[in-house]
Amino acid sequence: MSTALSTASFDYLAGLLKTRSGLTIGQDKIYLLETRLASILKRESLNDLNGLAEKLRRPGGEALIRDVVEAMTTNESFFFRDDKPFQHFKAQALPRLIAARPPGSQLRIWSAASSSGQEAYSLAMILAENRAMLGDRKVEIIGTDLAREQVNRARSGVYSQFEVQRGLPVQLLMKYFKKDDGAWRISDALRAMVQFREWNLLGDLRPLGRFDVVFCRNVLIYFDQPTKSKVLEAAAAQMPPDAVLYLGGAETVLGITNRFAPLAGERGVYGLAGSPATAATPAPVAKAPVVAPRTAVGIR
Repeated sequence: MSTALSTASFDYLAGLLKTRSGLTIGQDKIYLLETRLASILKRESLNDLNGLAEKLRRPGGEALIRDVVEAMTTNESFFFRDDKPFQHFKAQALPRLIAARPPGSQLRIWSAASSSGQEAYSLAMILAENRAMLGDRKVEIIGTDLAREQVNRARSGVYSQFEVQRGLPVQLLMKYFKKDDGAWRISDALRAMVQFREWNLLGDLRPLGRFDVVFCRNVLIYFDQPTKSKVLEAAAAQMPPDAVLYLGGAETVLGITNRFAPLAGERGVYGLAGSPATAATPAPVAKAPVVAPRTAVGIR
């Protein structure tokens, strides 16, 4: 018979999630631990979360720790999610960056917390549809996620009928996907445009290189203020002066970092503070970090 989660066990699990993934979970979200870790409890023949916390503390538990962290992340994603950022990228950011880059140069795009790959492939479709605009410039799209299972799913490029019906225009479905045993497989050409890597946003971003465009959407909402600041500061260090950052509709840089400023007239679109694109917009003033309000657990 399971017993109530002890304070010590909760603190250990919450601390583990915060350290490994940046996710912040409060006492009011214990039900999420119980729900999302139920399959692991069953697999490990454990009665409750106290037993899981005890097992995680033992030497040699790294594989189990990874499973727990991945189980607690929400991998919600779909093609052309909240379409406006993709429209801005296609109509404004992409033409401006191409004009600023000489022939033969490379544009690099990062889809952070890319989950099962729909965001990165959406960007690849935009680029494929506007290939003439690129000239002989090369484009590299990198999708990263801390969940190994999601990275493997993204690499496979195979999606269910339900998944391709969420945001994907039918003409793009017909052009870039093929029916495969009841599912839909993205074309080899599009898959070749995107690299997916297992990467933690809290880790060192420097090995990923520099990016002209960063999509980091619906991720920061799950972090506390210091973690948001850390991620944004690290991302800024990997971006050239004219780079573009896209955040989710409920996310902002205001009060978190002064490295970015919003683009005038745009919501959720940012440039590096002091860049020509943000010159008309005062840079936000970073405030002292505060404890985040009650936060749901997960990454999109």
